[in-house]
Amino acid sequence: QVQLVESGGGLVEAGGSLTLVCAASGLTFSNVAMGWFRHYYGKEREFVALITRNGDRTTYADSVRGRFTISRDDAGNRVSLQMKHLRPEDTAVYYCAADRRNPNRGSTYPISYDYWGQGTLVTVSS
Repeated sequence: QVQLVESGGGLVEAGGSLTLVCAASGLTFSNVAMGWFRHYYGKEREFVALITRNGDRTTYADSVRGRFTISRDDAGNRVSLQMKHLRPEDTAVYYCAADRRNPNRGSTYPISYDYWGQGTLVTVSS
Protein backbone atom coordinates (compact mmCIF):
# COMPACT_ATOMS: atom_id res chain seq x y z
CA GLN A 1 0.00 0.00 0.00
CA VAL A 2 1.41 3.32 -1.06
CA GLN A 3 1.54 6.01 1.59
CA LEU A 4 2.67 9.61 1.35
CA VAL A 5 2.81 11.48 4.63
CA GLU A 6 3.50 15.20 4.78
CA SER A 7 4.87 17.00 7.80
CA GLY A 8 6.33 20.37 8.67
CA GLY A 9 3.35 22.64 8.25
CA GLY A 10 2.41 25.25 10.80
CA LEU A 11 1.90 28.92 11.53
CA VAL A 12 4.60 31.37 10.50
CA GLU A 13 4.83 35.12 10.13
CA ALA A 14 5.20 36.71 6.74
CA GLY A 15 8.83 36.66 5.68
CA GLY A 16 9.50 33.50 7.61
CA SER A 17 10.50 30.02 6.49
CA LEU A 18 9.21 26.48 6.72
CA THR A 19 10.37 23.16 5.33
CA LEU A 20 7.82 20.54 4.40
CA VAL A 21 8.78 16.88 4.19
CA CYS A 22 6.92 14.07 2.47
CA ALA A 23 7.79 10.51 3.51
CA ALA A 24 6.91 7.82 0.99
CA SER A 25 6.43 4.11 1.45
CA GLY A 26 5.03 1.22 -0.56
CA LEU A 27 6.52 2.30 -3.88
CA THR A 28 9.87 2.37 -5.62
CA PHE A 29 10.59 5.97 -4.78
CA SER A 30 13.51 6.36 -7.16
CA ASN A 31 11.23 5.53 -10.10
CA VAL A 32 8.72 8.33 -9.64
CA ALA A 33 8.61 12.05 -10.12
CA MET A 34 7.37 13.94 -7.09
CA GLY A 35 5.30 17.06 -6.93
CA TRP A 36 3.96 19.54 -4.40
CA PHE A 37 0.57 21.14 -4.82
CA ARG A 38 -1.46 23.42 -2.61
CA HIS A 39 -5.10 24.09 -2.10
CA TYR A 40 -6.81 26.96 -0.40
CA TYR A 41 -10.51 27.02 0.38
CA GLY A 42 -12.51 28.15 -2.63
CA LYS A 43 -9.63 27.87 -5.07
CA GLU A 44 -8.40 25.23 -7.48
CA ARG A 45 -5.58 22.93 -6.46
CA GLU A 46 -2.44 24.70 -7.55
CA PHE A 47 0.85 23.29 -8.75
CA VAL A 48 3.82 24.42 -6.65
CA ALA A 49 6.90 22.42 -7.64
CA LEU A 50 8.06 19.11 -9.05
CA ILE A 51 11.24 17.11 -9.20
CA THR A 52 11.88 14.31 -11.66
CA ARG A 53 13.42 10.98 -10.80
CA ASN A 54 17.11 11.27 -10.01
CA GLY A 55 16.49 14.94 -9.35
CA ASP A 56 17.56 15.81 -12.88
CA ARG A 57 15.00 18.50 -13.32
CA THR A 58 12.91 20.77 -11.15
CA THR A 59 10.02 22.99 -12.13
CA TYR A 60 8.37 25.73 -10.09
CA ALA A 61 5.22 27.77 -10.30
CA ASP A 62 5.92 31.39 -11.11
CA SER A 63 4.47 32.43 -7.77
CA VAL A 64 7.10 30.51 -5.78
CA ARG A 65 10.16 30.49 -8.03
CA GLY A 66 13.16 31.90 -6.22
CA ARG A 67 11.53 31.42 -2.80
CA PHE A 68 10.84 27.66 -2.69
CA THR A 69 13.23 24.79 -3.31
CA ILE A 70 12.25 21.18 -3.91
CA SER A 71 14.69 18.35 -3.26
CA ARG A 72 14.60 14.60 -2.88
CA ASP A 73 16.41 11.98 -0.86
CA ASP A 74 16.00 8.66 -2.62
CA ALA A 75 17.86 6.75 0.08
CA GLY A 76 15.39 8.07 2.64
CA ASN A 77 12.32 7.96 0.38
CA ARG A 78 11.59 11.61 1.05
CA VAL A 79 10.93 14.78 -0.84
CA SER A 80 11.24 18.19 0.77
CA LEU A 81 9.97 21.65 0.01
CA GLN A 82 11.99 24.44 1.55
CA MET A 83 9.93 27.61 1.67
CA LYS A 84 11.46 31.02 2.34
CA HIS A 85 10.16 34.58 2.33
CA LEU A 86 6.67 33.28 2.93
CA ARG A 87 3.71 35.49 2.12
CA PRO A 88 0.12 35.43 3.38
CA GLU A 89 -0.97 34.25 -0.08
CA ASP A 90 1.11 31.09 0.45
CA THR A 91 -1.42 30.01 3.08
CA ALA A 92 -2.89 26.67 1.99
CA VAL A 93 -2.93 22.95 2.58
CA TYR A 94 0.16 21.54 0.89
CA TYR A 95 0.09 18.08 -0.67
CA CYS A 96 2.83 15.90 -2.03
CA ALA A 97 2.11 13.55 -4.89
CA ALA A 98 3.87 10.79 -6.82
CA ASP A 99 3.85 10.43 -10.62
CA ARG A 100 4.68 6.95 -11.93
CA ARG A 101 3.87 7.65 -15.58
CA ASN A 102 6.12 10.62 -16.22
CA PRO A 103 9.14 10.03 -13.97
CA ASN A 104 11.63 11.67 -16.29
CA ARG A 105 9.52 14.67 -17.18
CA GLY A 106 7.03 15.25 -14.41
CA SER A 107 3.80 17.15 -14.77
CA THR A 108 2.22 20.33 -13.45
CA TYR A 109 -1.27 18.80 -13.71
CA PRO A 110 -2.79 17.06 -10.69
CA ILE A 111 -4.44 14.45 -12.89
CA SER A 112 -1.02 13.09 -13.85
CA TYR A 113 -0.27 12.02 -10.28
CA ASP A 114 -1.14 8.57 -9.03
CA TYR A 115 -0.73 8.93 -5.28
CA TRP A 116 -1.40 11.77 -2.86
CA GLY A 117 -0.73 12.52 0.74
CA GLN A 118 -3.27 13.87 3.19
CA GLY A 119 -1.79 17.34 3.25
CA THR A 120 -0.25 19.65 5.80
CA LEU A 121 -1.55 23.12 6.59
CA VAL A 122 0.68 26.14 6.18
CA THR A 123 -0.62 29.42 7.57
CA VAL A 124 1.27 32.63 6.96
CA SER A 125 0.18 35.59 9.06
CA SER A 126 0.60 39.16 7.92
